[in-house]
Formats: sequence, C-alpha cells, structure tokens
Amino acid sequence: MEEFTGSFCKQSSMHLYIHVPFCNKICPYCAFYKHRLANVDIRGYVEGVIAEAKLRLPEGYAPHTIYFGGGTPSMLSLSHLKALVEGLKQRVDFNLVCEWSFEANPATFTPAKVEQWQQLGITRVSLGAQSFEPELLQLLGREHSPEQIAQSVRMLREAGIPQVNLDLMFSLPGQSLSSWEHTLNAAIALEPDHISTYNLTYEEDTEFFNAYGANAGDEETDVAMFTMADSMLAAAGYRHYEISNFCREGCASEHNLACWRGEDYYGLGPGACGTVNGIRYRNTENTALYTTALAQGKLCEAEREHLSPETRRTELLGLQLRTDEGLPAHMLRPQDSEFVEMLQRESLAHLSPDGRLLLTLRGRLLADEIATGLI
Repeated sequence: MEEFTGSFCKQSSMHLYIHVPFCNKICPYCAFYKHRLANVDIRGYVEGVIAEAKLRLPEGYAPHTIYFGGGTPSMLSLSHLKALVEGLKQRVDFNLVCEWSFEANPATFTPAKVEQWQQLGITRVSLGAQSFEPELLQLLGREHSPEQIAQSVRMLREAGIPQVNLDLMFSLPGQSLSSWEHTLNAAIALEPDHISTYNLTYEEDTEFFNAYGANAGDEETDVAMFTMADSMLAAAGYRHYEISNFCREGCASEHNLACWRGEDYYGLGPGACGTVNGIRYRNTENTALYTTALAQGKLCEAEREHLSPETRRTELLGLQLRTDEGLPAHMLRPQDSEFVEMLQRESLAHLSPDGRLLLTLRGRLLADEIATGLI
C-alpha cells in the first residue's frame, strides 16, 4: 500500500460556500450561526460578502459548485439576492458551475422568488422539511405545515428548478417508528431527487440540549429508524450514497461530495469556514463585526489553522468512510491490515477490487468508531 502523503484533491479550491445567517425564527435544535432579521443591515451584509470575495478569492475564480447555506437563504429578498450575485460576479466566473445549491424553508418563498432563482442559474434547492407530522414540526419550531412542503415542491418543479432535496430528521423527542415511516412515505410521494435524513443530535447552546440533556435519545430507536430509511428509500429507487443522504441516479450533491472527498473550498459570510491549501479559517460569528470590518477593507476571521497531514488524514477518515465510495486504498497503512481484516470478519466492511474500504450497513452504524480505529 502507498504511504499516505496528505494530498487528496484533484481540484484546488474549486468550490464556494456562502453563509446566509438570517432566520425568521430560531429553531431549538440548531447550532449553526444564525440570528433573526430584526435590526440587521442586510445591505451591509451583502456588501460585506462581496468585499470578502474581492479580498479572499483569486481574480477570475471559477468554482465547480456553489452552495448557499444558512440560516435561511430563501429569506433574501429579490433585490438583495440580485445585488449579491451581481457583486460576486465581479470576482467569480459562474460559467463553469456544474451545481448551484440553495437552502430554503417551505413557505418562505414565492413564485417570483423561485422564478428569480431559476433565472440566476440555481440548479438545486434543498428544503428544510424535517417532518410531515404537525406536532413534530411544532416541537421543532418550524412554521410550515406538511401541506406547505408539498406546495413548495410543486412550486419549484413548475419553475423548472432541476433538482429538489428534502431534509428530514429522525429520533425526535416523542417520535415513534410509525411516525417516521409516515414521514418517509410522504417524502417519497413527492418524488424529490434527493433526500437527507439526519439523526437529531443535541448540540450545546441549543434549547433542546438544555431541555433534554446531552444523553437524550435512544440507540435502539436510532438504529431502527436508520435501517427503516435505508430499506424504504432503497425500495423507492434512492441510492444510499452517504450515511445521511440518498439520491436518485445522477442527483448526488456534488458540493457535499467534494467536501467528503477532502477537496478545498472557500467560505464567505459571517460564521463561514473554508479550507484552502492546508489552511482552515473561520469567520467571526458576529454579523455586525463582520460587516464593519469588511467595510474597512479587512477580513474578519475568528480562527486560522495550518492543518498537518496527520490532522487531514484523521478528518478524512471520518468523512470518506461515510460514503459509498469508501476509503481509498492509499489511505490505508500496512499497520491497518489487522484491523481491516477484523472489520471484514465481522461483516462491518469489505474491500473493493481496487482496494477501497467500503462499510456495510452495519458498519455505517459504527462509522465513527471504525474511523477512530484507523487513526
């Protein structure tokens, strides 16, 4: 086996993430940097992101993928989104973009907004549906109904958005297996191109952590719901290409695949992270400080770290094992052979003809532990 060298990227920094931290309401489980729109200078935010792009990105930067995440990007008005994209185009060449993802919440956009998204060239909208049970939506602090999820999907289809993803959550407080089955069936009935299923984790500094504690949840229920999703979505024609993600043929998230493969990307916006040429940075999680600094022509980073090859290998073990592409042969060291043999004996993994380590369904349930065993 080849010795690990710390180099993974076929492309360098050919991906772009834009963080939009605005939300109409703060969900009790969410640990991402976000805040409500009250007393926020959105125009200042837009100008800040454009200024950061000019300071941070090389001239003529041509990303393969763009991802607008949040927060709730769909809350941007027609004029603010237009100004943001036009400003970015002063530095970014959009001509080579193969996928442009845009996160949205159901019932937070209109046909006029969707028409604009389509005209701008957005190819993929990811809807934060989370559940099709009204009681669970209320528990999660979501403001949409199950009916509005379906209406939003129809709106996106009618406008010609090429791909639609639905985000779903399981192992919620009080959620039963039958409730999860109902949500999966309702999602499948809408025929999205992609479905993400996330096992709720209780993050510090969230209302859910304070209400239910760090040890909330039940492992047996987690396993049952994970297995149910795998079975039902496979039967409906979805490929389980990453632990939490399922897609129809040709509809995997190219941006997320790039991250799982360890390719570099730039992040713009307050709270955004980026990893470029072995350096990781994170912008300050304070929109006011961010916009003030950029208005003065200065970046506003909270952290900057040089990543050693060992650190990158450790990170990518956990990321690449999550996918159905598995761990490339060059990342396995001679000293890993005994552990890999044990994984095969226990039916937790197998080796492909080209030497990639691929986890079985049982193995995916233990992906973090298996990654630790290869460090």
